[in-house]
Amino acid sequence: MWGQIDRVALREFAHLLPERLRQVIDIAAADVPPAPSARIPAPTDEAAGRLERIEHIVVVMMENRSFDHMLGYLSLAASDGGRARSDIDGLRGPAENFNLHDGQRYPVHHLSRTEFSGEAEDPDHAGPAVDEQLSGGGQGFVDNFAKYSEAEAQKLGVPVPDPGLVMGYYNGDDLPVYDHLAAEYCVVDRWFSSVPGATWPNRLYALAGQAAGSRSDISVPIYALPTFARYLDEAGVSWRWYSFDPGTLRAADPEYRLGHHDHFGYVDARKLSIREEVAGKLTEKGSFLDDVAGGELPAVSWIDPHFKDLRVLGPDSNDDHSPSDVIAGQDLILTIYHALSSNQQTWPKTLMIVVYDEHGGFYDHVAPPAAVDDHPDFQRLGVRVPALIISPLVKPGSTSSALLGPDFHFDHTSIMKTIFTRFCQRDGQIPAMTARAAAANHLGHLLTDDARADVPDHSGVAKTVMDWRTGFTQARFADPVGSVAPPRELTDFQNGFYEMARLLREAGLPGGHP
Repeated sequence: MWGQIDRVALREFAHLLPERLRQVIDIAAADVPPAPSARIPAPTDEAAGRLERIEHIVVVMMENRSFDHMLGYLSLAASDGGRARSDIDGLRGPAENFNLHDGQRYPVHHLSRTEFSGEAEDPDHAGPAVDEQLSGGGQGFVDNFAKYSEAEAQKLGVPVPDPGLVMGYYNGDDLPVYDHLAAEYCVVDRWFSSVPGATWPNRLYALAGQAAGSRSDISVPIYALPTFARYLDEAGVSWRWYSFDPGTLRAADPEYRLGHHDHFGYVDARKLSIREEVAGKLTEKGSFLDDVAGGELPAVSWIDPHFKDLRVLGPDSNDDHSPSDVIAGQDLILTIYHALSSNQQTWPKTLMIVVYDEHGGFYDHVAPPAAVDDHPDFQRLGVRVPALIISPLVKPGSTSSALLGPDFHFDHTSIMKTIFTRFCQRDGQIPAMTARAAAANHLGHLLTDDARADVPDHSGVAKTVMDWRTGFTQARFADPVGSVAPPRELTDFQNGFYEMARLLREAGLPGGHP
């Protein structure tokens, strides 16, 4: 670990080096901002008491889909592919859920494919784009996508996408894992992204309770903010960050940028390359799957999906960031859920949170509410995102709006508020972190007093996912050339992640350590 004197010395001669090396020095010698010291009274409501029964919190933050796009079908009639649930504020149908663009009506509709064809079909979700999407009471989604996708298509030399793509939704046949979990656990239909903007500002709110002054991503996403992990260390709470690449925590907080390797692990070490095995696996603790199976699940686990997609031998990314195949995301969630629910010792005391960082430019009909925040430019929440709370300690088939009413909402800082309330109390107080985090609602409100004894059978769902996996193998044997499309253009987000990972490695993050 670099000390403050080392950092100052490095910065003093960095200007003499080539630009690429200056970037590396900037990362290696970055100051570590102190964690805010302010504390607030810990919640003492009855719901906070229910959190005492939780010993393991597992967070999975996926990418870039709106609530209506992924779970809105649950309120549609069965004839429209829905589940006809009146307890969920989802889609009402094409007569009520539509946008007007260029004199034409674009209603919500079921999507016929689970992946998109390239970056031209990845809607814009930077700050200004989201402002346009939310304009006129949510009437700007198609307008914004039509403008953005036409420019992207011309740049890439591909056909211009259908402007109504952002009005599309999936149903239970497309998302079998979510369909199962929504029926057996809790759907949070009042979870809003923290920022009406892009990926990294929203992920920063989840980690630090604030962004870095912008609602859009920076070109190389490396930030310098104190995160909630500092308070876990302070309280002596066990935690690990699991990923497929360098963990997003390393990009957010200089404290964890190049060290603390015992706190980082792979999701599944069996998928490491030989080079990664030799470089780091022998000195690594177990992967997430190893930790769960071995009864070594920490108190707090954060799981990053696989963000990068080269499309060489089938789906690589499983983060759901368009244009990725959402079935790959279903595979990831089922893998995590199956591992957790198979451990009879830890599962009764586990809370699994599945949520998306932001809406990715896709339509949602619920207007984001105002937010408490230290910064005047961040006093409105972002678009509503899919969220599922999975635990034996939630009521089967429940929803947040039915339990708590439509005005009771959550955002990404609800995660740290829950973690602080359960694990970081000291003399009746918890870290305040930021005004947003201090004001957030904790997830104890969604728990029940009666623990579920059984694990719902998900063998049918598992077979569906396994059949999907098998399809790629069969296709490669049947037509090893034609079954695999050429590697496609990486999205701006993926390019930024590659550059971030490269700089971290060059700055000193050892190979084999995520």
